[in-house]
Amino acid sequence: METNGVRPNTALCKAPSNASLLAAAAVLCLLGAKSLAHAQVVSVPPSASVPARVGDNVRTVAPALERYEQNALFGNLWRRPDLSPRDRSLVTLAALVARNQAAELPRYLDLALDSDVKPGEISELITHLAFYSGWGNALQAVAAAKDVFARRRIGADQLPPSEPELLPLDQAAEATRAARVEQDVRPVSPGLEGFTTDILFRDLWLRPGLAPRDRSLVTVSSLIASGQVAQVPYHLNRAMDNGLTRAQAGEVVTHLAFYAGWPNAFSAVPVLKAVLDGRRN
Repeated sequence: METNGVRPNTALCKAPSNASLLAAAAVLCLLGAKSLAHAQVVSVPPSASVPARVGDNVRTVAPALERYEQNALFGNLWRRPDLSPRDRSLVTLAALVARNQAAELPRYLDLALDSDVKPGEISELITHLAFYSGWGNALQAVAAAKDVFARRRIGADQLPPSEPELLPLDQAAEATRAARVEQDVRPVSPGLEGFTTDILFRDLWLRPGLAPRDRSLVTVSSLIASGQVAQVPYHLNRAMDNGLTRAQAGEVVTHLAFYAGWPNAFSAVPVLKAVLDGRRN
């Protein structure tokens, strides 16, 4: 059951056959083909091209891993053109928070801030993902961000207020979503239905500190990173309604293969394909 009023596509959640894995591989390759031809177009900020590593140097334990990080990750992936360094920072932070990988957050918070992500947007990302990845994950991210903010002298004046004036509500879209949640969720969990409507979609999603397109981007990224592919169709459609392009959606999956693992990326491919095919009609 979805929290957003869209029924899960159970066919997409079944264990994949060899044929479906081959199909997923073909789709992932097609999604990345255009970008691969221009892999060095995007300029990563020089000060953040390879974020400083926390702890022991990787080379002392896994020299091949360091080579892949230097060449494949920061020498290639982060320079692909279909997502800007700013977008890649949002996707990466969402994945790290969703997977509770707080040890990696400091260097990627620095990279995000050097890539034009604002401190207030980081604050909003963490707040948003408390609802999509869990309170504990968000609090771990708060602890990591606190140290980075202190080191960079980021104060309360750069953070969004706790109760800002909310963005206008799309009454028609919200009525459709609320009706589906009321039908599917209220009979089973009326409290969940109430919180979903009152806190998530009539408060959290309307906070202006993170643009609707970026809020959708971090939501989709966190869902893929945590393997919650049944929840992706509603939020990916919402992301594209909010301005995410087809090429950007495909590149999100490519990027997350490195930060959430190839299995999670491949599991997302047929879901992404179904959404993209559905929007052609």
